[in-house]
Amino acid sequence: MPIEFLRTFDWSRLFAWRTGINIIDILIVAFFMYQLMRIVKGTRAVELLKGIGVILLLKFVSVLFRLNTTEFVVDFVIQWSALALIIIFQPELRRGLEHLGRGSVFGRKRKSNPSEQVVEHLSHALQYMGKRRIGALISIEMETGLDEYIETGIPINADLSSELLINIFIPNTPLHDGAVIIKDYKIATAASYLPLSESPAIPKKLGTRHRAAIGLSEVSDAITLVVSEETGDISISRRGNLINDMTQEEVISYLNKEIVETEKEKETRGPLQQFIEDVRKGVSGK
Repeated sequence: MPIEFLRTFDWSRLFAWRTGINIIDILIVAFFMYQLMRIVKGTRAVELLKGIGVILLLKFVSVLFRLNTTEFVVDFVIQWSALALIIIFQPELRRGLEHLGRGSVFGRKRKSNPSEQVVEHLSHALQYMGKRRIGALISIEMETGLDEYIETGIPINADLSSELLINIFIPNTPLHDGAVIIKDYKIATAASYLPLSESPAIPKKLGTRHRAAIGLSEVSDAITLVVSEETGDISISRRGNLINDMTQEEVISYLNKEIVETEKEKETRGPLQQFIEDVRKGVSGK
């Protein structure tokens, strides 16, 4: 049977112009779906997308088993979902449009990469504040935009320097309470409010700064640095995890890996190249 099918199949259809158009169409949709997943990864939108998946599953089940009442309710929800999605996903939609506006699909040349200087200034500031037990909370924007948290702080828009960071967190100064947010290698704001994690797994000994660091890591891919004012210990939080009691060498190594090396990869590989590389890794299982 398979041999008969191969013999009778019209192989010329595979090389038809329409087949090529369909392949390009599928690749375009796959690429933009990939970009959408990159934008929403690590944000609240992930949980909302899961909810949408549950609604679509209910729709399928109600049609399959002829559950008329359930289908009526699900159809009503879907009918108003377009407007609801615009309202609920407003921050993510804005970030997505900003993401598309900042760069081209095929990547772009970047100017000088100051990420190494950023790591140097951060390490000096953390070392100084850790020795003197000066509490600090510093968040570094990565792929996920932090504009909604930047808007809660005091605008700084200054070049990053260890001296400026130290002065911001000196106790009893107007800006010391809250978080510094670093965006595009600059100090965007100080005294910003971050979302507090409600996870019961957080040890009671950790204070508000650590809970805020974990909270931000649960809704974004930002790197958040914490200096404890009680012990002077340095911690790093990202993607819901908190690494405690890090040495100066461990902090520098972590920041170099997550910031410097990542930025170097971005300089040589645009979104399309990254998409192709991820597809290759998925196919190969690596």
